[in-house]
Amino acid sequence: MQVPAPFDYARAESVEDALALLQRHGPESRVIAGGHSLLPMMKLRLARPEWLIDINDLFELDYLVEDASTVRIGALTRHATLLASDLIARLFPIVTDAEKVIADPIVRNRGTIGGSLCQADPAEDLSTVCEVLRAEVVIRGLDGERVLTMPELHRGPYETAVAQDELLTEIRFPVLPRSGSAYEKVERRVGDWAIAAAGAAITLSPAGTITHAAVGLTSVGLDGHTATRAEELLTGNPPSEELFAEAAQRAAEDCDPVADQRGPVDYKRHLAAELTKRVLRTATARASEG
Repeated sequence: MQVPAPFDYARAESVEDALALLQRHGPESRVIAGGHSLLPMMKLRLARPEWLIDINDLFELDYLVEDASTVRIGALTRHATLLASDLIARLFPIVTDAEKVIADPIVRNRGTIGGSLCQADPAEDLSTVCEVLRAEVVIRGLDGERVLTMPELHRGPYETAVAQDELLTEIRFPVLPRSGSAYEKVERRVGDWAIAAAGAAITLSPAGTITHAAVGLTSVGLDGHTATRAEELLTGNPPSEELFAEAAQRAAEDCDPVADQRGPVDYKRHLAAELTKRVLRTATARASEG
């Protein structure tokens, strides 16, 4: 039987209380919300926190707010809330696409966007989504807060810029007119980690040329970055199947997949190229409708 090592437990009553508890109990304390990543690691003794700080009562971090040019999302917002949001589906369909293929309803009902980003798993769908949408995150400590970009947040696999005594409290998506986005994923079975996945965001000028492009890949070694060579090719050009195919080839060349039980390297590169073409096509069509 796999069981966690002994630990103590505290339930935070506010963000300030959670930060104080993290500071009081030091490096061996961890925050828990959905717990779908942390608890399995604890059962396998890969993580052995001495204290768990439960933040599920922090309703102040559960919100979706649209400002003039930004949508602000509280870190405790559940996957199910994002999936059900008409606002998110209208402005950022890539999020809706991704939420449909994240795990299963049980996980989506409890898991949070903040927890997903703080786990920094290279196979995590919302990390790629946030990179493609050029999201910013707010990190708060007892001394104040700071705003980071996604490349600044994710320092490597399972490593973030969030200090032990800090909380990620908010995610901010910029709203761009005449924009569309999309996400597609290939997995071995429903709800599994991706063999490969791709996301794209496209902004069109009134004349129909691409003024902004972002392309991201999941599970194929493009961690914490977007496919910049593909983006450079797309920007300034009118959309076409030939352009999408060349951009997809660049993205596939620039990723660095590893062979594992999910497939060999050449298969994953093929998926990266094919999925990139599909999401570019869909994102452009959605931008044209906006």
